[in-house]
Amino acid sequence: MTVYLAIALGGALGAVSRYWVSSKTYLWLGTEFPYGTLMVNISGSFIMGCLAIILSEKIELPEEIKFALLVGFLGSYTTFSTFALDGLQAFQNGAFMKVALYILISVTGSLLGVWMGYLGARLLMR
Repeated sequence: MTVYLAIALGGALGAVSRYWVSSKTYLWLGTEFPYGTLMVNISGSFIMGCLAIILSEKIELPEEIKFALLVGFLGSYTTFSTFALDGLQAFQNGAFMKVALYILISVTGSLLGVWMGYLGARLLMR
């Protein structure tokens, strides 16, 4: 039961963090492109890459903490479902180039984010 509570707490914090990061990004860059969702997905991928190394190779934490961070926090922080909705709405509005660019940047940026987080954590662990 404590694992479920840990996930719920992490999820609540991740959801609030997602809203905050997304809102601040839209204030900074505007709303004509899904910058907020993009920022959340790439930064969430970076954090996932870091934590994958740190939690498996460096820091021993109770399972509840790992689940709170990876499943709860990052599960609610990253926004793949919002990414899909943003893409669909732009597609339905005929913004085909914008959709293609958004998908390309989201997927490539998230893969690069997780890879950079992974490599950065490895460098810090030396």
